[in-house]
Amino acid sequence: MDKPTAFIFPGQGSQSSGMLLPEWERNHIIASVFDEANTVLDFDLYDLINKDTASTLNKTQYAQPALLTLSVALWRLYQSKASNLPTFLAGHSLGEYSALVCAGAMCLTDAVALVYLRGQLMQAAVADQQTAMCAVIGLEAEFVQQACQQASSKGCVSIANYNTPDQFVITGTAKAVDAAAKICQRNGAKRCLTLPVSVPSHCDLMQPAAAKLAAALDKITLSPLKIPVVKNIDATCYQSITEIKPALVTQLYLPVLWSKTIAFLQQKGVTNMVECGPNQVLTGLNKRMLQSTPTQPIHKLSQFLNTLGETACLSV
Repeated sequence: MDKPTAFIFPGQGSQSSGMLLPEWERNHIIASVFDEANTVLDFDLYDLINKDTASTLNKTQYAQPALLTLSVALWRLYQSKASNLPTFLAGHSLGEYSALVCAGAMCLTDAVALVYLRGQLMQAAVADQQTAMCAVIGLEAEFVQQACQQASSKGCVSIANYNTPDQFVITGTAKAVDAAAKICQRNGAKRCLTLPVSVPSHCDLMQPAAAKLAAALDKITLSPLKIPVVKNIDATCYQSITEIKPALVTQLYLPVLWSKTIAFLQQKGVTNMVECGPNQVLTGLNKRMLQSTPTQPIHKLSQFLNTLGETACLSV
């Protein structure tokens, strides 16, 4: 790639039933990645994505390996046709695992098994609690932070995702999230939207899951990064693989600094971004922030070919 380019990988919330589009089902590279991932799972990813209901796929333990596998599959297909590697990789929450796999730091099977366990641990951490996540649109960070502080008497609530300068996700116990959302609306938020997720990611409720995830991470072997990867927790690149495991542990209960990640990539001279995963969630977020740095999704074959600049059909 001649232009400084970043591949960005979506996180939970990008999943949808049928997200493995028919145009990709017979591609041998896509199929091989799904077959590889299935070797460490006790369910079939093809059936999960194409046959199960959205309510099943939306459960954290299933959404995470499904999104990771599809993102890596699209990456491998794209790299089989591209001549150069991108300049940077970054992922939103779960997407950081996709980025680390594609950067060569973690093998796919280890990552799939890890995020499947991650989802189970997250689910178990709040099994006896009513929790929620809610997108808040149209307020600055300061006002959303204040709303969370004011609602904290109702329970745990904080900002999970700093998605854009005026779009955030708040997370925690259901009563506290609802109270914070109502305060945001009174203070002028354009919209507060409850998200279809089954656990409250990136808040203190995930501390028990983080401790158990650390033990699982200790058992896997990492390799040197072939491409720089930007961390969620501080919007800087990993300098060493020794930083990876601690960052993935704290990522569970610290917020995702996505708007800072995009600003960091721009500061590094990135002039083009490619969303490597299902749907176009990150493309939509970036449109709210970027004037001169386009984001190109590659989920659909037509998008894939346009971004790659090829005309040959890749669906078989």
